[in-house]
Amino acid sequence: MGFYSPSQLVQDARRHGVEVRPPDVMRSDLDCTLEDLPRPPAVRLGLRLIGQLPTASAMRIVAARVGAPFGSTEDLARRAGLDLRDMKLLAAADALRSLAGHRRQQVWEASALRAAPPLLQDAPVQEDALELAPAPEGEEIVWDYTSLGLTLGRHPLALLRPRLARHRLLSSAQLARVRDGQWVRTCGIVTLRQQPETARGTVFISLEDETGTVQVICWRHVRDAQRQDLVRSRLLAVYGRCQRDGSSVSLIASRLKDLTHWLGRLGTVSRDFH
Repeated sequence: MGFYSPSQLVQDARRHGVEVRPPDVMRSDLDCTLEDLPRPPAVRLGLRLIGQLPTASAMRIVAARVGAPFGSTEDLARRAGLDLRDMKLLAAADALRSLAGHRRQQVWEASALRAAPPLLQDAPVQEDALELAPAPEGEEIVWDYTSLGLTLGRHPLALLRPRLARHRLLSSAQLARVRDGQWVRTCGIVTLRQQPETARGTVFISLEDETGTVQVICWRHVRDAQRQDLVRSRLLAVYGRCQRDGSSVSLIASRLKDLTHWLGRLGTVSRDFH
């Protein structure tokens, strides 16, 4: 399944009714696991998906949890031997929610931890808790993509849909209902660019939105004329002709427009193959 990114796999699973749960220091293993068996299972994301978290740190979390559940972020850091950087990475990925609440609270508690002198390493620290307000939805999604490369919240294009609609940019679900040969506009996050050696310069692009995936065919003359928009965009608008093959719909690109600036601070990564 290495051809697909974790984000694509998660989005597709959720569209097919599979519950996907976030990484959690109280429940996640190193790899993704199934929960609630034998009932219809849910997928629990593994700690290895957390960007930059060392594998050794993740393994120590899982091992330390076997003895007893963690009682606090401080207890987690002490028993699993985690440093300040480890704790910040876990908080940024929302993996401390069971211990600290919402993400801003997690980041605050993780940042407040400091290594104690050897004599006091096993002594708990009693301090008044500072209650922070939760982050807005857009900020949460930015954190998700930065830490995990995906989100379990609303898809970023769901937030942009009113703006996209004003520019008559159709969703993947709307494209599924247009007739063959119709000229349409669409927009999505670029998840894949592929230019096979046998395709004579044709580039195949996958665009993802909140309703599914749009496959775009970009002939060589369009690629050469609009190379910058094609290569650099993370959010790409396409004007082209709908091509239907049964229930399969693709778009033959005529014009491309880079709308990456609409994503703001949201970081996305495409998988590009030649």
